[in-house]
Amino acid sequence: MKNKAHAKINLCLNVKGKLENGYHEMEMVMVPLTLHDMIEINFSSEMALISNARFLTMDRRNTVIKAIELLREEYGFTQNFTITLNKHIPTQAGLAGGSSDAAATIRMLNKMLHLNMDENKMMEIAKKVGVDVPFFIRSKPAVVEGIGEILTPFEVSADFQILLVKPRYGVSTKACFAKLNLQHAEHPNHLMMKKSLEDGDYQGVLEHLGNTLETPAIELVPEIATIKQILKDYGFDGVLMSGSGSTVFALTQNEELCTRALIDLREKGYFVKKTRIKD
Repeated sequence: MKNKAHAKINLCLNVKGKLENGYHEMEMVMVPLTLHDMIEINFSSEMALISNARFLTMDRRNTVIKAIELLREEYGFTQNFTITLNKHIPTQAGLAGGSSDAAATIRMLNKMLHLNMDENKMMEIAKKVGVDVPFFIRSKPAVVEGIGEILTPFEVSADFQILLVKPRYGVSTKACFAKLNLQHAEHPNHLMMKKSLEDGDYQGVLEHLGNTLETPAIELVPEIATIKQILKDYGFDGVLMSGSGSTVFALTQNEELCTRALIDLREKGYFVKKTRIKD
């Protein structure tokens, strides 16, 4: 069985505060993108992983393996699988490729093994894998709150192109949160972003772009700020870092601008992708 595992960006990310359990309470607007990994899972006599990403391991550091083992513990199945994973989403990029891969695995094994999990049960398993994984069970635009487990889907009417540009270095999420100063941080309004997307208000989308984690991420990878300025100089309408970084996304309704910047920046050696919000 094959499945697409889509990337995401955070059009708005507000860190409200730190909880007693060490996690942070979040208010976010997340949207899935057409950019995706492709994952195929087939029954096999033993566990095997085939991937174009050589850094992937066959233990729980790999979100796909973690998802399989959590399902195995829950349902007691003995089947093994050959997993073929073609990665197109970069790591430490704020695009949640690993989380999306895990969610796709949960959805596929639910069908392959006839586990009869409803969406709530899949979300329960997803939450155990990682904080971004529940979002990808639905893979729909949503307000995401709590530590990532409270999702409110909504429909997007705004239409625009998205250019993704990743610096040469990624950002460690743990290191980014460690540098976060909540008292002096930006706290964007995620509900106004949601309203703008629903209303098809492109200018409102631009006005409410914001990410509490951008400043600490730039301290760790200054090239994020450089790329933001490059994209502003090209003439993109809105530019922001996604998640905990390091990918920067730029918004425009001018497809020619998007294509020109993609060609130029790819020639300079950056990871660059033109994408849109997934239907």
